[in-house]
Amino acid sequence: MTRPSPVTDAADVDALTDAVLTASRLLVAVSVRSIAAAGDRLTLPQFRLLVVLRTRGPLKHATLAEHLGVTPSTASRMVDRLVAAGLVHRRHSTVSRREIVLELTEDGERTVRQVTARRRREIAKIVAKMPEQRRRGLVEALAAFAEAGGEPPVGAGPDGGWG
Repeated sequence: MTRPSPVTDAADVDALTDAVLTASRLLVAVSVRSIAAAGDRLTLPQFRLLVVLRTRGPLKHATLAEHLGVTPSTASRMVDRLVAAGLVHRRHSTVSRREIVLELTEDGERTVRQVTARRRREIAKIVAKMPEQRRRGLVEALAAFAEAGGEPPVGAGPDGGWG
């Protein structure tokens, strides 16, 4: 069995990276449009925070910040705005009253569902335009990509997912 050369592997990684970057521009645009339809009260990073809470369940501030890849103080400011907007609720942990746990409110859950439904419809329209033979390997490739990045699949989460 012949092994691919490191040069070929690097070229493949570069080509795939370019393709993912291009696709990510499209996906960010779709996401921004779907969030904008929810009104002016939510930014893309705030929506990401809501999605993390939706897929991973109630979290402590530090754990949430880690999942978001931000400092705890940045996460705290984001949470303050989302609490004020009625999308996130702070409560004392059942394990320790000194710990504060963050969770979505009913309005936060509804917002994630609505924004995701809009995004899902727009993505479905794009996927439907792809030739069928090009779509075949896309599910496995994107699932592997999401798994490698540590993103739980749609359908994961405390009660079945958000998508």
